[in-house]
Amino acid sequence: MSAYILTLSCPDRVGIVHAVSGFLLERGGNIEEAAQYNDHDTGLFFMRVHFACEAVPQAQLRDDLATLAGDFGMAWKLHARQPMKTVILVSKEGHCLNDLLFRWKSGLLPVDIRAIVSNHRDFYQLAASYNVPFHHIPVTAATKAQAEAKQLEIIEAEGAELVVLARYMQILSNDMCRQLAGRAINIHHSFLPSFKGAKPYYQAHDRGVKLIGATAHYVTADLDEGPIIEQDVARADHTDTVEDLTARGRDTESLVLARAVKWHSEHRVLLNGHRTVVFR
Repeated sequence: MSAYILTLSCPDRVGIVHAVSGFLLERGGNIEEAAQYNDHDTGLFFMRVHFACEAVPQAQLRDDLATLAGDFGMAWKLHARQPMKTVILVSKEGHCLNDLLFRWKSGLLPVDIRAIVSNHRDFYQLAASYNVPFHHIPVTAATKAQAEAKQLEIIEAEGAELVVLARYMQILSNDMCRQLAGRAINIHHSFLPSFKGAKPYYQAHDRGVKLIGATAHYVTADLDEGPIIEQDVARADHTDTVEDLTARGRDTESLVLARAVKWHSEHRVLLNGHRTVVFR
């Protein structure tokens, strides 16, 4: 049977779950997984339903869903369950890229990695070992607009539904952020207190931090302030060297980014203003 994932949000009211489940029942749909959330602060209702349906073609399902959505003021998306076409951007730190490629080839991530784009040549051999096209696009202040145009051309040519910034150390322009809104995920370190600029792990070691961590979030024009998808931390103590902190931080970044990519590619993340609802 054809497998689908329906995601929706709308003003909360009585009868939404009944209406959705009844809608699917009437069309021979079998619900395999369902989750819902009421945000009492905003009065919004969120739902994700994974279901199978053979009796009704996808086009008809979409037409019928549009009618149902109109009755409830729903914002909704219907996805056929299949690997999500993905493009990865990376610079000179390859831990997240390597982790994502391994998980993908191991069947642990429901993605289809179509291309790797980098402003350096460091990982062209790694890409080749996974038979993934590698695109080297240098970026300077003078060529930034042209470089982003080339990146977007590759992203669109591959039909990418997801763009992963796997330690891509370039700030995207506001225009590119807008064009990738809701489908680009970034990863960065998280420290208490916060350290910005060069060599953050050296700064963290100098201050004697006891927690290091990572944050995966959607890309917006506000640098590192997009809606958060996932975070995690690791303990540190006075015996840790800079190298210890760096290695532990890289592991945490890789794990957090992999979770965010998995949840996004399974359509488990719904935007709720500047926050997210994540149906794990």
